[in-house]
Amino acid sequence: MQISTPLHRQKTTNSFIDNDITNSINKLKKQKTMNALRNKVQLIGNLGMAPEIKTLQGGKKLAKLSIATHESYKNAKGELVKETQWHNLIAWGKTVDIIEKYLKKGTEVAIDGKLINRNYTDKEGVKRYITEIQVNEVLLIGGNKAQ
Repeated sequence: MQISTPLHRQKTTNSFIDNDITNSINKLKKQKTMNALRNKVQLIGNLGMAPEIKTLQGGKKLAKLSIATHESYKNAKGELVKETQWHNLIAWGKTVDIIEKYLKKGTEVAIDGKLINRNYTDKEGVKRYITEIQVNEVLLIGGNKAQ
């Protein structure tokens, strides 16, 4: 037979509270990790052209560039297949300064960013949709293969 004292009840209650706090903290950590993974893009590839740098009103800078990523695999016949995917990128602020100073056509880079979807109406009045990667970080990889 267990004797229930006020101290015992308090300890049991605190134990439940401690478990609730621990569970809440774990949920927040998991949520923070999952939020960090939302809309995250990381790519390694080569610049397909020299970056296009624009200075907008107010002095804000915009960089537009594209990189190619490459993948190779063997098909059902055992033949080596090479595929290239092209990705349109934009960057703002201090990232543009790095891009402008160091990146040239052919440069191998690693980028970290997020997907941006936007639309516009072209000169013919047709609504166009575009998906770009907004670059947050740029890392130069290996030697410079720039042409």
